[in-house]
Amino acid sequence: MATHLLKVTNNLSKVLAKSTRLQFAAYPASKRWRSAQAASYEDTILNVPETKVSVLDNGVKIATEDSGIPTCTVGLWIDAGSRWENEKNNGVAHFLEHMAFKGTQRRSQTDLELEVENMGAHLNAYTSREQTVYYAKCFSQDLPKAVDILSDIIQNSKLGEEEIERERGVILREMQEVETNLQEVVFDHLHATAFQGTALGRSILGPTKNIQTINRNDLVEYVNSHYKGPRIVLAAAGGVNHDALVKLADQHFGNITAGYDTDIPLMEPCRYTGSEIRARDDNMPFAHVALAVEGAGWSNADNIALMVANTLIGSWDRSFGGGPNLASPLASLCAENNLCHSFQSFNTCYTDTGLWGCYFVSDKLHIEEMCYYIQQEWMRLCTSVTDFVLILTG
Repeated sequence: MATHLLKVTNNLSKVLAKSTRLQFAAYPASKRWRSAQAASYEDTILNVPETKVSVLDNGVKIATEDSGIPTCTVGLWIDAGSRWENEKNNGVAHFLEHMAFKGTQRRSQTDLELEVENMGAHLNAYTSREQTVYYAKCFSQDLPKAVDILSDIIQNSKLGEEEIERERGVILREMQEVETNLQEVVFDHLHATAFQGTALGRSILGPTKNIQTINRNDLVEYVNSHYKGPRIVLAAAGGVNHDALVKLADQHFGNITAGYDTDIPLMEPCRYTGSEIRARDDNMPFAHVALAVEGAGWSNADNIALMVANTLIGSWDRSFGGGPNLASPLASLCAENNLCHSFQSFNTCYTDTGLWGCYFVSDKLHIEEMCYYIQQEWMRLCTSVTDFVLILTG
């Protein structure tokens, strides 16, 4: 199957490039419909805001897209996800994200909540396998306040013992809730087997025993090791002036160090292993299944072709109309033959690898049949995708 997937990426890349040339070369502008002329490719590109990028002396990167609207979103993307953890501290990045909003040296938790509320803003964070993200949505005029808050929560968090103990219980309850979300459970199992023995195989939340033992020293050590200038990007979009944001970044993040007192954390390559996990429970009414192959990293040129292939397969649910007349062959088969309750294609990317496949929910008697038709659809993408279909998808 890996060979067939390689054909998907190569063939789709060539066909996509060919169809793009056909779209704009075969029909001269004078013969296009007016609607097509009004929304031509060239005009669309001209209307896209320019992405401006700057770098501070300590390595912090600033990226903006100014669309001139009265609101904006600004956030910090930090290379500090669960991939940078080890067996002993797995879960510390997510724990640290929870602690960010529990008060700083300048603001108590209540002061922080009131300040964000009075701005009419939205402050949030999330942790993934490769990054921790803190972001705010606010009015453009409040951008300096939002940047100040983001700076404060990542550099001056109190990390108090009382708050740590309280948040420990919150995370343990969150883990119990995640266990009831079967899609989350399946994708954790998928990573655990596909990247077994590597950092990507570990979960974001971490094991229960780690959550019960993580202490303030673990959190401080993780911040000192990973919250460094070259690992941070300050990105903003909306009504944002790039030069003004660069000045704010220099003011609030200019003191973040770029050097390391200990060994520099390195991203270890994560080996993909074709394998399988089956957790059987006959008391459950449906089977939740993820079928995947190794995908491409963010910077890999084949990722574009895989994204197109992902869109071609799409998603389907029993509540959708259309039945066997749906455009997607797989969706039409599922609707006509009652193969599953729902399916969705996915393309999960990381720095140097990824997972590309399909997740579906079906009754236990149709698992093998559904897997067969999914693989048949992958084969169809290798051999039978036409230029017309690609143009419609684009």
